[in-house]
Amino acid sequence: MPKLRGEAFWRETLRSAHYVVAPMVDQSELAWRLLSRRHGAQLCYTPMLHAQVFLRDANYRRENLYDEACPEDRPLIVQFCANDPEVFVQAALLAQDYCDAIDLNLGCPQMIAKRGHYGAFLQEEWDLLQRMILLANEKLSVPITCKIRVFPDIDKTVKYAQMLEKAGCQLLTVHGRTKEQKGPLAGVASWEHIQAVRKAVNIPVFANGNIQCLSDVEECIRKTGVHGVMSAEGNLHNPALFEGRNPLVWEMAEEYLEIVRKYPCPLSYVRAHLFKLWHHTLQVYQQLREELAKVKTLEGIVDVNRELKLRCQEEIANQKEGEKPKEGLPFFHWICQPYIRPGPKERCRENGDSGTEKGVRGKRALEEEEDGNSELLSKNKQKKKLRNPNKSFDPSLKPKYAKCDQCGNPKGTKCVFNMCRGCCKKRAFKEVADCPGHGLLFKTKYEKSLSWQHSQRGIQTPEISQRGDAEVGETAVLKEAGDS
Repeated sequence: MPKLRGEAFWRETLRSAHYVVAPMVDQSELAWRLLSRRHGAQLCYTPMLHAQVFLRDANYRRENLYDEACPEDRPLIVQFCANDPEVFVQAALLAQDYCDAIDLNLGCPQMIAKRGHYGAFLQEEWDLLQRMILLANEKLSVPITCKIRVFPDIDKTVKYAQMLEKAGCQLLTVHGRTKEQKGPLAGVASWEHIQAVRKAVNIPVFANGNIQCLSDVEECIRKTGVHGVMSAEGNLHNPALFEGRNPLVWEMAEEYLEIVRKYPCPLSYVRAHLFKLWHHTLQVYQQLREELAKVKTLEGIVDVNRELKLRCQEEIANQKEGEKPKEGLPFFHWICQPYIRPGPKERCRENGDSGTEKGVRGKRALEEEEDGNSELLSKNKQKKKLRNPNKSFDPSLKPKYAKCDQCGNPKGTKCVFNMCRGCCKKRAFKEVADCPGHGLLFKTKYEKSLSWQHSQRGIQTPEISQRGDAEVGETAVLKEAGDS
């Protein structure tokens, strides 16, 4: 049977899915997908899988896909990151029997994607992407789809989408932000870009960005004309988003924990989900936030969840008539609701010298780009700043070090060769020399070794001589016996 393409693929295989759960690293695992499907999601993606690791590591395949096979978990799209056509296709061939399509991640904007050369950092390499999709479209028995981010220019974004369609992409998910829009710089996603892509291609299009409730989904479909809408952050804070409900947090948390008992996943995934679900409540009960961060077992997480529920129920019982939610929230903190990311200025205030209000640290700041704004500090640098308010990360204020004569790295101040430790070690080993500054004593150890060997020869020589004379005498006796 020939594989379905385009509209037919979306309509028949994906069952005309409108409500889609995004691929989220360590967060869209089977247990969460099943919870989301119970509450309105019609299509789910796996977390992003690394094609090269998936290809070479049987345990990685088993843990991330094979052991998770579940009849309820369909339709399902498996997403890979890759930058090599052969590796991508070989990994996809191992996954195609467990899903309804293979998705190529061209949207990840994180620093790890930049270092690994995948995700949104491939969006300028159109020749490579064409080869990857062409080969996948030719070799796979399931359709190939892509998830992209937009360029600042709408026309370039449209040409990019058309190129992917021409190469063989059968469904396109468009995140309406550029790769630079992330963390506190995320801003608002451009539905205008998404609408332009939808009008320019003949394959189904999903929209991603600005989705916090069901009314946002409906408005996005109406304004852009897309076939479906994908949610990530909105889904994590309210898995019943596609039902149009805002349930009590503990209802969703308890249901999720029950699914985890049946379909286990790493404890870090479970903890991260509860941090999202209980986000607003954990700003109130700081001690329980610390307990949730430290707990080491699933039962421990269940206990923390139960305690949070009891605290909230007690608060509800003592609630005064007409009392309104605090902190500007649309609902009370024990109700599932979206989290609005603070902008750069608000984040700077949150992560000032004295930390955030009530001693609460803000969420992770944008990883500092190599060529990015120096005013935005990475998470590790923020922690250092909290410990030492006077610490400066201005490169111009860093002490200047003398460079190694060999490689240019900072040299050891007491190195006899004026080199860094790595280069010094190579030279000292080659020349059998010492460098006390780096604690390298090749010459000293060699001389000690020679001295020890010499002393051993002095001890062993008489014994060897005596043993040799005895052997000669024994041979003579045997010879005489033989002659007689």
